[in-house]
Amino acid sequence: MTSRPPEDRRPRLLVLASTYPRWKGDPEPGFVHELARRLCASFRVTVVTPDAPGAEPTGEMDGVHVIRYRYAPRRLQTLVHDGGILANLRRHPWKWLLLPTFVLGMMRAAWVACRDGGVDAVHAHWLVPQGVVAALVAAACKSKPKIVVTCHGADLHALGSAPMRALKRFAAKRAAAITVVSNPMVPKVRDLVDGTASVEVMPMGVDLDLFSPGGGCGRSHSELLFVGRLVGKKGVRHLLDAMPKVLESFPGTRLKIAGFGPEQGNLQRQAERLGLASRVEFLGPVPQRDLPALYRNAAALVAPFVEAADGDQEGLGLVVVEALACGCPVVTTDIPAVSEVFQGLAPPYCARAGSPDSLATEILRLLGDVGAARAHVAAMIPRLQQRFGWNAVAGGYARLLMDTVR
Repeated sequence: MTSRPPEDRRPRLLVLASTYPRWKGDPEPGFVHELARRLCASFRVTVVTPDAPGAEPTGEMDGVHVIRYRYAPRRLQTLVHDGGILANLRRHPWKWLLLPTFVLGMMRAAWVACRDGGVDAVHAHWLVPQGVVAALVAAACKSKPKIVVTCHGADLHALGSAPMRALKRFAAKRAAAITVVSNPMVPKVRDLVDGTASVEVMPMGVDLDLFSPGGGCGRSHSELLFVGRLVGKKGVRHLLDAMPKVLESFPGTRLKIAGFGPEQGNLQRQAERLGLASRVEFLGPVPQRDLPALYRNAAALVAPFVEAADGDQEGLGLVVVEALACGCPVVTTDIPAVSEVFQGLAPPYCARAGSPDSLATEILRLLGDVGAARAHVAAMIPRLQQRFGWNAVAGGYARLLMDTVR
């Protein structure tokens, strides 16, 4: 007589997200999956995310059940990746035609997951459209799951029209709890909810086993690095404009740009116009596993964040944490979210956002005394581990989500 396996009493968690790895080693940001897989210790986790060309089929990924829903012929499912939804809509207006089926497909997949398995809690990453979908599905679901919404930046800073604000308010007021990834985002959420939901600051995490100082050969004195999507709010065009001034004082300086997105062609043409073609290398998409080597070799990461024309800006800027965790000094800008990494203080090498001259000045100051820059980074690493290590971050989210289902 065979014994029955013990009943799995973990609560069921449904995660809604648009940014999610399409396959192992996908260079797209993987923070939602990294959190979801760590939540499997406390929950039975199902993720609903859009399908994409080349994506793995629906199934298990690191213990997470991933449901990929179709919203168009597969070759046209390009709304999300290579720059994000907002950047894709701005660059290719025809993709607005994909938006209705994108949202309806998410709603149907989430509803089926609730109907077939029952759900105790929904974790929606981004207020729109995921928070709106979570609110509608939870209201129709027999188990009436509680909703936690995490705001990452673009969902608060951009999409400021009256109809979009109404949708964001609809989603926010139906959440049992809302998290934001940095303190400067709190007032914008409170403005939406009028005090009707709790708001907690809970960043996404960084794999500090992967991103660490490591060993190997010495760090370069002349290599600058940018890592991130090639979209307006990353400010790469200002970094390229700053490079001629940097080269006047440090003519051996080179810049590596690791990332991809809709601005890549414009940035490559800009580099050629400025006579930088031999000094700037566009690496294209780089898998997460290969980023630490870049951080460990660079003299500095340059993160020239700006506020985009539509108001979008960084919610936190985890590349700054990754670089610092690898012992790499950072030059960045004075947008509000950046100070979060530096415990509310101004970064030691902080330029005015959108100013190539200010950016060049800070780069030159760092290159002029790399020893002081590296000493500052070494002092920060223990604090980064306490705040941004995945064990601490996932533990916080697990406690919050568990509180909502009790």
